[in-house]
Amino acid sequence: MESSKLSVLAYETFDEHKKGLKDALKNMSTITFQTDPKSFGLAVEKKEYDVIFIRVSQQHRSTFDLLKKTHNQTPHTPIILTSKSEQTDLIVQAIKLGAYDFVATPFSSARVQLVVNRAIEQRKLNNEINYLRRSQDIVYDFESIVAESESFRQVLNSLKKFATTDSTILLTGKTGTGKSFLSGSIHFNSHRRHFPFIKINCTNIPDTLLESELFGHEKGSFTGADKQRIGRFEQADGGTIFLDEIGEIPLEIQAKLLRVLEEKSFERVGGNKTIQVDVRIIAATNKNLAAQIRKGKFREDLYYRINVLPVELPSLKNRPQCIVPLATRLLDKSCAILKKKINGFSPNTLALIQSYSWPGNIRQLANTLERAVILEETDVIKSESIQIPDFHQAVPIPRKSCAPLETQEKELVLRALEENLWIQKNAAKQLGVSPRALNYKINKFGITHPNWRKNK
Repeated sequence: MESSKLSVLAYETFDEHKKGLKDALKNMSTITFQTDPKSFGLAVEKKEYDVIFIRVSQQHRSTFDLLKKTHNQTPHTPIILTSKSEQTDLIVQAIKLGAYDFVATPFSSARVQLVVNRAIEQRKLNNEINYLRRSQDIVYDFESIVAESESFRQVLNSLKKFATTDSTILLTGKTGTGKSFLSGSIHFNSHRRHFPFIKINCTNIPDTLLESELFGHEKGSFTGADKQRIGRFEQADGGTIFLDEIGEIPLEIQAKLLRVLEEKSFERVGGNKTIQVDVRIIAATNKNLAAQIRKGKFREDLYYRINVLPVELPSLKNRPQCIVPLATRLLDKSCAILKKKINGFSPNTLALIQSYSWPGNIRQLANTLERAVILEETDVIKSESIQIPDFHQAVPIPRKSCAPLETQEKELVLRALEENLWIQKNAAKQLGVSPRALNYKINKFGITHPNWRKNK
């Protein structure tokens, strides 16, 4: 259909080149030609085009002026230059001024189509990135974070101030206290917000691969290195890198990390080219790094470099006023993800939530509520849908939907599914049953998940 075709504008004076572009794009676009800068500029002002072509004139300066003006008028539209010769310095300068790519004449239809398709895909990707960044700015808004306890309000006030600097931050606290989330809040409220935010959990990567993951490697630097790899520090250039569980990094890699902090430079594994990066580091740990230093497992000089702005996050039990508001926020989030409408908690459920110590902190509360949303069959979360380890022994809770044995079996199935990211085949293997037997139990207990094909 005509309406689905791309809209293309071309500044082109030669008839044979007009024909070449028309022939190359005839099945995918409607193309408008302009032959003088004034009418071309008016066309750019009046309409939004998907792609723009500009012919390089003999006077390169006038072409660059037109390119710069067009890019300023429509900064998100890909601009492709055309010329009979591929001069490297000309191409480099054009790209610096905003051109997306360069195509030589006489035109190859395949080449023109390839460049246009790539330009459109890149524009879509940029739009998605901009959308996500705008969304993240809202998600990571300090003002939207639940902070009803004085101790946590003080933490947030410090983080707001720290976000305006480039100094290294060390977040400490128990597992599940929100270190990862708050690192994002710092980044997206800093002047680096429009640059990458890269997260690395140092415990999830084997020691043998961690150096390559962080700093990249050159082709042939070790067995299996069949191509060059760009590391996370290079990816984060201009932005922020979050090193979660930094206390788990091996000593030999700690030395390289220290150099990045001191000199902003490193070499890829197997390489000798020094790479400069501008990266802010936010580190986090639930370990006592001072004790790790005494044991010889953490470098003292690295500790002082990352401990510029230390922040200790309080456990959930030490911010009790936050528990119910947090539970409400997390319930709404789970309902949105699981596409279920639940209006809140029963009084008994609120009492349970408030009286439990939550040793796993916010992460445990979030997982508990996600499971409760899956289990609950009414429009409020009832106490029997709250599964808290060792808690029901102290506080008897009536069971209506299942007999005690069936309840334990359902909990076992849910736990296996959660631990295997809701992949039934893997959960069945963990439970030691066939996938068919597990599917029977899932249907019996009415367990559902939005990622399952049958629930979409």
